Amino acid sequence: MDSLPLQDTPIATDRPRVLVVDDEYGPREAIAFTLGTEFEVETADRAAIALDKITATKYAVVILDIRMPEMDGIKALSRLRKIDPEVAVVMLTGYGTLATAQQAMLGGANQYLRKPPDIEELRDAVRKQAEGTVRRRQEAAASATTEAMLVRLKEEISEVEPNLWQGKASVELVHDLANPLTVMIGYAALMKDEAETLAKRGDGGPEAKRVLEYASIVERAAEYCHHLAENWRQASRKVGDFTEVDLRDLAEEVKTVIFFSSERIVIEPGYSVVVRGSKIELARVFQNFFRNALEAQTS
Repeated sequence: MDSLPLQDTPIATDRPRVLVVDDEYGPREAIAFTLGTEFEVETADRAAIALDKITATKYAVVILDIRMPEMDGIKALSRLRKIDPEVAVVMLTGYGTLATAQQAMLGGANQYLRKPPDIEELRDAVRKQAEGTVRRRQEAAASATTEAMLVRLKEEISEVEPNLWQGKASVELVHDLANPLTVMIGYAALMKDEAETLAKRGDGGPEAKRVLEYASIVERAAEYCHHLAENWRQASRKVGDFTEVDLRDLAEEVKTVIFFSSERIVIEPGYSVVVRGSKIELARVFQNFFRNALEAQTS
């Protein structure tokens, strides 16, 4: 049974919600008491009860003991991730080996602590993981919004576009815009978080550098979208847009904007190949080439 009964009328709170899951009364209540001054804490003494709560409520952090009857923490973690992939999970291990903790991390845990945890270490971990949950939820919401927008846009194009050639070009444009739009929205959310942190602290530090880094990536993604839009404008007039293009610079641009500067894509320095052609069509060639190569590596 829960050690902290739910009230008939929930009290609205801005404090992050934390769920402590442990079959042992003493450790469970000690953790709840330690975090209670800063977080909105609920408890559960069985994994099944915890999963029901997670299905009904969005938590910022779930503190999950590994060793429990009926369903252990590793199995509970696997089911939890299917219910809420963004919530931060801190595993508690008081009996196992490092391999057990590593198994938990591979299963989707964000952090593990020895049981009983140090009070300050526990508080710091929950604060950090709660912030991570907020960021992941924002990114997931932004991605879902983008996907819904693209679906609606494709439907509208299919309904109102009378010309088959233009309709095909429009669908390709929407497809090409999907990745950079997602990048822009995701990094915009991160910049907002960092800006709010700077405002609260009243100083710069490493956060300021990260904001500049994110801003630079958003700027390049926006430029890529501009090229796509311009290409559509020209295509609608059936006018070729051929310019001199440095293939190496274009490959670097596609790697950075579309593939998040993936270390798996290596572009050798020290040479330059300039051709005359459509920059956006050549960028699409690089995009498809890199994607096919990366998929071949993982297959």
